[in-house]
Amino acid sequence: MTTVAADISVHDLHNTLRGETEFALLDVREQEEFSRAHILLACCAPLSRLELMVERLVPCKKTPVFVMDDGLSEDLNRGERAARVLAAMGYRAVRVVGGGLKAWREAGFVTVNGVGALSKGFGEYVEVVQQTPRLPPEKIKELLDDIRVRTIVIDVRPTGEYRNMNIPGSINLPGCEVTYRLAEVVKDPGTTIIINCAGRTRSIIGTQTLLNAAVPNRVVALKGGTMNWQLAGFDLEYGSTRPVPPITEEGRHMAEQRIRKVAEMYHVRFVDPRQVAAWQAEAGHKTLYLFDVRQPREYASGHIPGSISAQGGQLVQATDEYAAVRNGRYILMDDDELRAIMTAHWLQQMGLPQVFVLKGGIFNAAVLAPQGLTEGGDCPEGRAPAGGVSAEEAARQMESRAGILCINVGASNLHRARHICGAKWVARAYLPRVRALYPQAGRIILTAEQSAHAALAAQDARALWPDAAVSFIQGGTPAWERAGLPLETGMPCALCAEDDIWYRPYTDVNASKEAMQDYFDWESGLVDKIKADGCVNFNVKSR
Repeated sequence: MTTVAADISVHDLHNTLRGETEFALLDVREQEEFSRAHILLACCAPLSRLELMVERLVPCKKTPVFVMDDGLSEDLNRGERAARVLAAMGYRAVRVVGGGLKAWREAGFVTVNGVGALSKGFGEYVEVVQQTPRLPPEKIKELLDDIRVRTIVIDVRPTGEYRNMNIPGSINLPGCEVTYRLAEVVKDPGTTIIINCAGRTRSIIGTQTLLNAAVPNRVVALKGGTMNWQLAGFDLEYGSTRPVPPITEEGRHMAEQRIRKVAEMYHVRFVDPRQVAAWQAEAGHKTLYLFDVRQPREYASGHIPGSISAQGGQLVQATDEYAAVRNGRYILMDDDELRAIMTAHWLQQMGLPQVFVLKGGIFNAAVLAPQGLTEGGDCPEGRAPAGGVSAEEAARQMESRAGILCINVGASNLHRARHICGAKWVARAYLPRVRALYPQAGRIILTAEQSAHAALAAQDARALWPDAAVSFIQGGTPAWERAGLPLETGMPCALCAEDDIWYRPYTDVNASKEAMQDYFDWESGLVDKIKADGCVNFNVKSR
């Protein structure tokens, strides 16, 4: 068995979080559990999917990694199990937080709830310090209805969210595209620009982005975004197909004039591709992230090998979903530096000490792509594993043999939407409790949305049921569906709580008014929480 390092006490952890050395704090509970209470600088990396996500979050295997669970579920022992997984993957400095979240709370340290609290709290802090202008939905509606006033609504969310629901007539310029492509949709300095997102953070950052770039227009945020618009009783548009407008040379030139001034004012740092190549040679003992902040379709058309698609606005809005290591090197890249500059100037203000823009952009970085740029989308789940049985073979076994235990370890919401008839659902980390429920299981078939996830669960099951015949479905439930095999809906048998997903009210078209208001209350209370925590110092310029 792989040896696990000694625990770190919550007091020593607290001191480390306030320091300047590299570290990653991974909370290995399920996402909904994490959302109820967690340490501010913790990254949610559920044990159920740990192997599938950790190498992107923590790319250097010499980085000190602290893993924690709730400190309550001794039969699951997720912290120790996660440490063993990481050690087996080659991580060399893994320690378990002694007593988990329970000990942290008993020591009197601060916890936060929700997901993405640090990035969301940063947006709230920006609004307070820079007095970002905002208007409630009723005032925005008055502006839009006033034919004497030229207005435009710009939605700064990713295109998928925008298409889900948006303010009628709005234009989609996701994240850092708002400065880059602004001249394509706003020709008149007399036009009032209204920035919206789903809630608060991205509209605050989007509005302040244009103000930092010194656009001549009046710019205001829609207070509360599409959720508040809906709460005010105004209509939304669903399924919009309006595309992000293409950039023209004239528009790019205007954007460059504004963005270069931002780079100078905020002391954005640039790094030569040769230096990045040297840092890549050091990446075995110093964390290096390569983030391509362009739109996903641009990334897919050609990117630096090893870079991760992280469109600029989302990298600011949900930093912990892309990077778990504090105090590592962040290299931001695009084709002409401009969107990377706007993203960098925010990450620097967020308190990240080593943020750099790739000088000259990806098309002038041959040293980082000696074989040329790589085409294709981002594939965080990795390649499909060898082994397993086909969906057709699994169906034959389940039809011909009674008593086969079919377990789906994929996402609970997808299981509810459709699953293999008779399959039971459980989060992978809870398989030890399934062993207690079915100790005599002789044949077990695992499935999920990805083969890699099902294969990992099968590996766990073989250790838990050493005498059973265990297999997984190659291609998972999607392969079963493609084969035209029978499916059913609902959740007839969940073997643990459905805690694997935190449902965001701003992406749920059926979210209740109470859920929306609770979300606003949570966001607006984050600044005080972050100040009380004391482990993060934002560097936001006052107005």
